[in-house]
Amino acid sequence: MSNLNSAKAAGAASVATMRDVAARAGTSVSAVSLVLNGKGGVSDRRRSAILQAIEEIGYVHVQRPREAARKLTVGLVMEAISPEAAKDGFMAQVVSGVEQGLREHGMRMLLQLCRVGDDPIRDLASMSGGGLDGVILANGGDVDGDVVRRVVRSSIPVVLLENYLEDDASTHAVTADNFTAGHLSTSHLLDLGHRRIGMLLGSRRYVSLRDRMYGYQAALSDAGLTPDPGLMPRQEPGDVLKGYRQTVQLLALSEPPTAIYAVSDKSAFGAYQAIAEAGLRIPEDISIVATDDVHQSQLMSPPLTTYHIPTFDLGRAAARTMRFLIERSEDSAGEVVSPARTALLGSLIVRASTRKL
Repeated sequence: MSNLNSAKAAGAASVATMRDVAARAGTSVSAVSLVLNGKGGVSDRRRSAILQAIEEIGYVHVQRPREAARKLTVGLVMEAISPEAAKDGFMAQVVSGVEQGLREHGMRMLLQLCRVGDDPIRDLASMSGGGLDGVILANGGDVDGDVVRRVVRSSIPVVLLENYLEDDASTHAVTADNFTAGHLSTSHLLDLGHRRIGMLLGSRRYVSLRDRMYGYQAALSDAGLTPDPGLMPRQEPGDVLKGYRQTVQLLALSEPPTAIYAVSDKSAFGAYQAIAEAGLRIPEDISIVATDDVHQSQLMSPPLTTYHIPTFDLGRAAARTMRFLIERSEDSAGEVVSPARTALLGSLIVRASTRKL
């Protein structure tokens, strides 16, 4: 029996899938999806090979009408966050931006909460029935470098969101400009005359928080000051009172800081509590600036000065990048799309928690 007849016999015995078409044509599943959905971004040579494979394995007669209507499916993978961490709405806004952005481009989102030991690709493939066209990996933490590299090896389009690999620039990433957030927030305190500025560090498992720390240190160095490790108490792993215990340590110093830069609004909220318990006032006794601009920050007493992170736009930008990668996965010249890191700018929102020294 010829190869063609064998393929037709196999097609009669079992339902063909897009993966069968991709294997037959020697191309990617995403390229098959683009052809079936009438999209561009596939060379004429590959398009012909895909159409020929569809005919040879019988896919056009069995599944093509259903598959042509299938929306492209993108998985959003992020670590499972605690109810406490979910309260500020930061990641909820990011997720909402991703979902809206994908919807605008005719794609659907599958959300996968990742814990240590999980296999995101396996889990998402099971949820999607095997029709997975791309993956967005968000925010670090349990979605660490090992998870990222494992997903990247799957050879489907990948976008990192509010995360990137410091030792590997081969994957597209969309982040806030977290270095500028730390630098501008600290510079604001320096401009007000503060020189002894403490910092409430975050977990080093998140590259975004590390970048904010680097911005803080760079601003001090630019002002001719040497960053003092004694003014940067570490955050204890798993401590739900973020910022509180660190601020207690800073206030117990023989020479406490006159101002504090908190790596996040949530850490600043803990600092507010510690400062109040010490009988001190904000900003009369100590100034505070943070980063994120979650809704609660403007409701604090006094309202918190903070660097606004465009959370919703981060999600939409990641979705837009994913759409670009899917469309260009098989471009007319067969060229590889060079990876890029997109940083979205924010802005400092000056409220009543800082004052001139």
